[in-house]
Amino acid sequence: MVVLAAHSALFAQEKPDQKYEEPPEEDGGQAPKEYTFNPLQSAKEIRIGNFYFKKGSYKAAVHRFDEALKWNPSSGEAALRLGDAKEKLKDKKGAQEAYKKYLELEPDGKEADSIKKKLDSTKAVSQ
Repeated sequence: MVVLAAHSALFAQEKPDQKYEEPPEEDGGQAPKEYTFNPLQSAKEIRIGNFYFKKGSYKAAVHRFDEALKWNPSSGEAALRLGDAKEKLKDKKGAQEAYKKYLELEPDGKEADSIKKKLDSTKAVSQ
């Protein structure tokens, strides 16, 4: 207790040669985030996106899957999951773009056939 009182008394004393400055204002115009190839960060974003998707927070899931694609533009899983999340938000155009990206990345992927059918059925409806 005595040590604590002495410690606080020491810091309570103002020293004449010490100047206190206000912290700098936060810059509202932050520089945009730079993305470099980082498959580990991409995998983390996909895991978090899957959590949000299962929870029903599709907007948050879209954001995470989009981030995953920025960290690893060759991630077929991120593109597929982005399409699924956009479809849940009824963003048909966005879902189609994501599914097309998936097919570009993984033309023989596990989900490729079902995605092709899905894209063909939406083409037939929109025509």
